[in-house]
Amino acid sequence: MVNGESQQLKCRECGATYPAEPIYVCEKCFGPLEVVYDYEALPRPLRGAIETGPKSMWRYEALLPVHRDREIDLAPGYSPLLHAGRLGRRLGLRELYIKNDSVNPTWSFKDRVVGIAIATAKRFGFEVAACASTGNLANAVAAHAARAGMRACVFIPHDLERGKVLMSGIYRPTIVEVEGNYDQVNRLCAEIAEEHRWAFVNVNLRPYYAEGGKTLGFEVAEQLGWRAPDHVIVPVASGSLLVKIHKGLVELHQTGVIPSVPTKVHGAQAAGCAPVANAFAEGQQQIRPVKPHTIARSLAIGDPADGRYALGVARETGGRILSVTDEEIVEGIQILAEMEGVFTETAGGVTVGVLKRLAEEGVFGPDETVVAYITGMGLKTAEAVEDAVTPPVAIRPTLADFESSVLSLV
Repeated sequence: MVNGESQQLKCRECGATYPAEPIYVCEKCFGPLEVVYDYEALPRPLRGAIETGPKSMWRYEALLPVHRDREIDLAPGYSPLLHAGRLGRRLGLRELYIKNDSVNPTWSFKDRVVGIAIATAKRFGFEVAACASTGNLANAVAAHAARAGMRACVFIPHDLERGKVLMSGIYRPTIVEVEGNYDQVNRLCAEIAEEHRWAFVNVNLRPYYAEGGKTLGFEVAEQLGWRAPDHVIVPVASGSLLVKIHKGLVELHQTGVIPSVPTKVHGAQAAGCAPVANAFAEGQQQIRPVKPHTIARSLAIGDPADGRYALGVARETGGRILSVTDEEIVEGIQILAEMEGVFTETAGGVTVGVLKRLAEEGVFGPDETVVAYITGMGLKTAEAVEDAVTPPVAIRPTLADFESSVLSLV
């Protein structure tokens, strides 16, 4: 890569190299491909180039596989890193932070990966953007394709939360509801990508798309004053986000921007779809696929493409991968809202649930820096907490009614 344009791909398994094209699987060993970077060609000093860049993920353009296209950019990224003082006190942590990525253009971290993918699709001359999605990705592909003037076709399981379906539909893509779970949707999309010249962001553009996840590592290090945290907790669906956040921190160290990477990387899954957490608990190297059954549908990938790599990162860094029940997910959503004023979707409830478990088990030191990644906003999965929310108090418009029915509750 030279200044933001990838020139080469490399197999993560056998090391075979390929030109930068819309391909994602090694033809020699069928391993996944990833982008190769020429760190010697980066601008110097790199930190200075970053700090003078736009207040979006594109400030890290030199470490991304494609140039920013200002005409189609929705400026995702540069989301708040919030010091979670009240929640931290409850968990015995003085340096707990929430990386609130629910404030992106379509209210999830998927805007980062899709921003990279759509810029890459335009570079390769595609006219149709597509994806297999559990909801958030469909929202992002529909929006970014609209901004780029591309046609869009998004494939989703038939039982997604209606809010996510509506949020995709407003951008006028073609929405295809498939009778099956995400893994079946993904297999169908892989077949379509072989037959039709469409830009499937998480299939034939996956090596480029996935690099957007690194920016969540870059930003946290920058927002902490150019240092890596001691711990991160990342929700795990395909496993790619966890792997790429760690890769982002390592790249900042490799390029001399931060001094070290002491970070223990922890993964969070829902108990109803926990193939990576199961493998971690059993000490296994391979991931055994499962059939998803959880309210955390955005994490409901039973056969995660990057699960084995996520497992490796957690073990290599001294992290853990745990799962929490649906009840703990709802509790996590409520705790984060009540303590810190952030309303997250079910994936964020998974993150907070695992954060709470790790804190209770004494994994964190009281002064260690802990960052929990919140990757989507709560209105996307409102039905998950409908029964847990306190209903309104109904009164007549009189002071007497207020004093008799409301005053004691406040």
